[in-house]
Amino acid sequence: MNTSTTTTSSITAHITPYLTYCRKNKRLDPKTIKAYRIDLSQFAAAVTGTNINDINPDTIKSNIATLHQTYKPKTVKRKIASLKAFFFYLEENDIISVNPFLRIHTKFREPIQLPRTIPLSTIEKLLSTIYSYHRTAKTDYSRHSSLQAIAVIELLFATGIRISELCSIRTEDIDLTNSSLKINGKGKKERLLHIGNPACISALSNYRQAFENEISDFGLFFPISDQVVRRMIRKYCEIAGIEKHITPHMFRHTFATSLLEADVDIRYIQEFLGHSSISITEIYTHTTLKKQREILSTVHPRIKMKING
Repeated sequence: MNTSTTTTSSITAHITPYLTYCRKNKRLDPKTIKAYRIDLSQFAAAVTGTNINDINPDTIKSNIATLHQTYKPKTVKRKIASLKAFFFYLEENDIISVNPFLRIHTKFREPIQLPRTIPLSTIEKLLSTIYSYHRTAKTDYSRHSSLQAIAVIELLFATGIRISELCSIRTEDIDLTNSSLKINGKGKKERLLHIGNPACISALSNYRQAFENEISDFGLFFPISDQVVRRMIRKYCEIAGIEKHITPHMFRHTFATSLLEADVDIRYIQEFLGHSSISITEIYTHTTLKKQREILSTVHPRIKMKING
């Protein structure tokens, strides 16, 4: 797409073509496209009426300063990345004569946010509660829904997959005979996982038998949305008397942290999680170091020694 750089043009006119390009050419997933649309629309509203070729480094810097006043660093970083990709697209397609991002430094220090994990005792309590609820269920609906909850939570904890990945598992992606699971991750990257937990395999087998019709109708192993999964976890946490707010993604963090604490090589964990870079996985090393500090400052025998120095 070539547009004369002398033509007056607003950013809004180029957002939809750009998102179409991202979907068809870059094969980005719908959630990424949605985030891009929000980020670009917000920027367009902030510079409304401005000729696209009049946007300069000062415009970008002013917008970034405003973002920092409104959002957390991680969100600001994402919005800047959205804008930067958009302006490089405009430059490559000769829609703008000069890319304002070429002249500014956009990196800033982002505070490390340690992954929020679930205590293993809490996971045990949650699963025990759901299994008990299933055994004593007085209606077919309760028995049916609790069986689904067992399968979902067992799989989240056993594999560390993302909730979006769980909700997009196709019927042919899961092989319970060989305990294998094919995952279509971010950026359309596939990875093959082994489900090593017998309890998880049993739960998935029982679930598949009970939900055979639903699975067949939709072609998905879990024909449910991420919101349904969140409500499911919230429901059984309330029944179990668990006050801690637990999200599906926390099972992923707990999976990774538990393996790291068990001395599993971080590169294996990277493969399990489907991270494109080892630097993303290394965030979990901060969690284990924090745990080490807690242990060594509370249970090391030297602490209890009474020695006159």
